[in-house]
Amino acid sequence: MDRATFEKLAVEHLDAVHRMAMQLTKHPDAAADLVQETYLKALRAADSFEERGKGMRAWLFTILHNTFYSDLRKSQRGPTAVPEFFEASDTEDAPDDAAPAWDLASLDWDHVDERLKRAIDDLSPEHREVLLLWGVEGLKYREISEIIGVPIGTVMSRLHRARKILMESLEEFAAELGWS
Repeated sequence: MDRATFEKLAVEHLDAVHRMAMQLTKHPDAAADLVQETYLKALRAADSFEERGKGMRAWLFTILHNTFYSDLRKSQRGPTAVPEFFEASDTEDAPDDAAPAWDLASLDWDHVDERLKRAIDDLSPEHREVLLLWGVEGLKYREISEIIGVPIGTVMSRLHRARKILMESLEEFAAELGWS
């Protein structure tokens, strides 16, 4: 496959890769950095793409997943910030520790109730990632397994658990719609 064809195929999946990056990082700037790093790694390895036996989208998701979790492990091994009450200086403001705002509307779910968006956001990263790769991106269990590097049984278990958690957290919503 020539470089131009490779780049065209990779760009076709940019929106999906960015959506998943937003799900993993929960912050637009971090997601943009993660997507950029993912595509940089993909372009560097473009010559070996056909040898991997995966579709372009699954391959990009694999790179995204591995990059995110590698960076996360690196950051957890690094030095930790000293809690505010140990700091001697009273003149400096402490950094804002609040979690970044995250809007699931960026997934183009215009007609999705806010309660569902919140329930999805409340899932653990492992459960949310599997649920969205399956439900939003339409990937098969085997593809998800290859992307996140876990056995298919683990994918199935995480998906089952994610759906169960969602069902429990949305019981009231389902009753309002007459689904229960």
